[in-house]
Amino acid sequence: MNLRFLDRLQPLGMFIARAAAGAIMVAHGYPKVFGGLHRHAELVHSLGMPGWLGYVSSFAELLGGILLILGLATRFAGLAVCIDLVVAIVKVHWKNGFTGQNNYQFPLALAAIAFLLIFTGAGPISLDWVFGRGGGVKK
Repeated sequence: MNLRFLDRLQPLGMFIARAAAGAIMVAHGYPKVFGGLHRHAELVHSLGMPGWLGYVSSFAELLGGILLILGLATRFAGLAVCIDLVVAIVKVHWKNGFTGQNNYQFPLALAAIAFLLIFTGAGPISLDWVFGRGGGVKK
């Protein structure tokens, strides 16, 4: 069966993946920025990293998520989110394994989407595309 007709829907697929990852990141960053910044900084410090990285992490999640949803500065947002998630995997989730409670499957999937967006850009359904700022290769 020839499914080449689905190629026309690739921009929609990119938009859905980007917006879903962005929404999840906003949902994780919002409570940290609006009510838990100091607690998150303390958590990050307890993991052996400088506490100020907790602030960076919180804003990377919230603002990075918003940028991913909008498809604005997508490559930069993808990089920030990917770094945030890789650190979360290594410092928090790795010890629980791939299938244990609080495992790293979910952050790994989000990191993979963010990693992809660093190289592909946002795609045609994005503000990057509208402004001609690295939304991906125009065909």
